[in-house]
Amino acid sequence: MNSNAIFDYLQGLQSRIVESIELVDGKRFLHDSWQRAEGGGGTSCMLEDGNVFERAGIGFSHVLGNKLPPSASVAHPEAAGRSWQAMGVSLVFHPCNPFVPTVHMNVRFFVAEKAGEEPIWWFGGGMDLTPYYGFEEDAVHFHRTCRDALNPFGQQYYPEFKKECDEYFYLKHRKEARGIGGIFFDDFSELGLEQSFALQRSVGDAFLNAYLPIVQRRKDTPYGERERDFQAYRRGRYVEFNLVYDRGTLFGLQSNGRTESILLSMPPLVKWRYDWAPEAGSAEAKLYSDFITGRDWLTDNSTL
Repeated sequence: MNSNAIFDYLQGLQSRIVESIELVDGKRFLHDSWQRAEGGGGTSCMLEDGNVFERAGIGFSHVLGNKLPPSASVAHPEAAGRSWQAMGVSLVFHPCNPFVPTVHMNVRFFVAEKAGEEPIWWFGGGMDLTPYYGFEEDAVHFHRTCRDALNPFGQQYYPEFKKECDEYFYLKHRKEARGIGGIFFDDFSELGLEQSFALQRSVGDAFLNAYLPIVQRRKDTPYGERERDFQAYRRGRYVEFNLVYDRGTLFGLQSNGRTESILLSMPPLVKWRYDWAPEAGSAEAKLYSDFITGRDWLTDNSTL
């Protein structure tokens, strides 16, 4: 299987997003290229202590191997014993202003090959939004952009991928969602290679349209110590999810990936409190009651 077009697209997507975020923030990304001893490598781009983003990390990786790591072989026993390669772009942006949401996006491709047999391949990815202070128009915009990226391939995909996102980005030990969701898909191959790749491109290309209007709308909102304190507390949920549940983190660590690149999604400042709950009726409480509830944003807000 010739995966050069997928490789080129993913590298180009990383470059386009880096350029756009640099224009918004005014600070340049650090570009850190690396090689993996077992095969492959990548480039991690990191912006820290910026004007808009406290930490913005976006990585491209292309890794190869002869034996699947446990996180992949358990889900795909049919791929055991095959050589494999995985490539993708993954980003997490943690803004300074608590009124700007954290965002995650990932698009990836995996193929396992064996001489004389058909390759086993799939695409995965999606994007999700994690606000600290919720705004309905932001949630509707984000979900509408996700829906519009998927609709050309079939109107069933947005509700299906939204449901997968709500279920995946859920902290079972907390019994709460990480954020307001978005879309998430994995092991996707049902449209054939060309159209499955086109769907992945549409998701990747929609990211800046989904997120940047929200950044521009909220980045100059005044805030104080209370809002920053709540932002740091909620970031703790992000850390918990990434270290306990996130498949990409587990795959990277189990496949001897580069630790600095795998953990670039971590927020720079975080707080944990013992048995804390927001004050009833507060803006912080509204996040729990009105936003991180798995709402159907487009049906509930069809006029926004």
